[in-house]
Amino acid sequence: MARRTRRRITALALGAVTALPVALAPAAASAAEDPLRRYERQQLHWERCDPQQPAAFECTTVVVPLDYARPAGRTIDLAVSRVRAGSARERHGVLLMNPGGPGGPGLELPVLMQPALSPQVRERFDLIGFDPRGVGRSSPVSCGLSEDERGFQHPYAARTFAQDTARAKSVADKCRAAAGDVLPHLTTRNTARDMDLVRAVLGERRISYFGHSYGTYLGAVYTQLFPQRADRFVLDSAVDPALAWRGVLRRGAQDAEAAFTRWTEWAADRDAAYGLGATPAQVRRAFWELVARADRTPVPTGDGAVDGDAIRAQYAGFVHVEAASAWIAALRAAAAGGPAAPAAPAAAAPDNAVSAAWSVFCGDAPGSWPRDPEQYRRDALRDRAAAPLAGDLGANIVPCAFWPRTGGEPPTAVDNGVGALIVQNRWDPQTTLAMADGMRRALHGARMVTVAGGEGHGVVVNGPSCADDSVTRYLTTGRLPARDLTCG
Repeated sequence: MARRTRRRITALALGAVTALPVALAPAAASAAEDPLRRYERQQLHWERCDPQQPAAFECTTVVVPLDYARPAGRTIDLAVSRVRAGSARERHGVLLMNPGGPGGPGLELPVLMQPALSPQVRERFDLIGFDPRGVGRSSPVSCGLSEDERGFQHPYAARTFAQDTARAKSVADKCRAAAGDVLPHLTTRNTARDMDLVRAVLGERRISYFGHSYGTYLGAVYTQLFPQRADRFVLDSAVDPALAWRGVLRRGAQDAEAAFTRWTEWAADRDAAYGLGATPAQVRRAFWELVARADRTPVPTGDGAVDGDAIRAQYAGFVHVEAASAWIAALRAAAAGGPAAPAAPAAAAPDNAVSAAWSVFCGDAPGSWPRDPEQYRRDALRDRAAAPLAGDLGANIVPCAFWPRTGGEPPTAVDNGVGALIVQNRWDPQTTLAMADGMRRALHGARMVTVAGGEGHGVVVNGPSCADDSVTRYLTTGRLPARDLTCG
């Protein structure tokens, strides 16, 4: 898929989709034995999602319980979409999809993912998209956060730590005030239960699945809760389930050091083009001199001046060695009085995406988040010493330190033999190769295909790549590679 399409996948809330009513069957006597039976029997009404979208793109609403421990209580709506399989004769079943996040809407994925999937796959599967609970058009939560509060990572500094702590507490307090009765139920386990209820409503015995980024964790949790109902699962750019979730934030920032080192080597080989230094050590020194200079005098860019911390905050970009070299060279020129450098990517996501993301991060594993702010201070200092580029960005205090801990469930320990195909770029800045290896260990019936020179977050969604044939073969035949592979 072209990069432009990938950007659309991460901004699906821009699409206009109509949510449609459904009818729940009256509670019958058997409901006492199976309290979910009335949900499974609901009648769906499919209609065209949007006049601006293809006619084959249909939407409906599925009603699910807010609290699966009390299914007779409050309900919420899930927005669900589909594009039917291209061949009724070749049809295998349904392929549910999740774009990542958490907090990413997935309703438009049946349309957006079609270019990334082979014709053979599109012939065999109904492509099913959905906005996870609390997201997009599925009973969305909103905490009313300011732009500053919508930023996910903040660098540690002693002079700003009190401000960081106050910001984190403000986010938690606002979310508690806006949706305190809903927050305990916005978890990955409940989203996996929603997926299984969608399966039942669609009349399917099993589901296949494509998940990207956070969606790999969601898929893995589904295989743990419903192993007998998991068919063909493709996990693109995988999270290590054992690190959910504070460990993911910290590990991603720490692993950036390897990508940064690779970048210094690449830029040194092209000193004539970028002027950053003829050796990796010289490139590294040029970068840190730029950071120190920007801390003294912020560097002008197309979106305002940036200090050294703002430059470090772009650590994920060093996997894209050419783009990173051009940007650092432009910043150095701007710092020396030249034209303003290009703006860095925007850091703040929409309120709904951020509100839903913290609900999942904090609610999935509440015990993994320290309550004492001083623990975050100590960890930020320790991680920064070990990983100077971004260690503190992954370890600094976040809203989970103050998140309400009512209800909830223990973290899901993913450890099963369900077959799945994991595809992973070697140079992924967000879910690193080490994290994908952790997913591979947790799903010991899986196979993994690593794209040796692959850069960026996403294999299938940013394709084409050398992993495509393995994905197509698995989805169309159910056959995994005989062993883990490296290609490219």
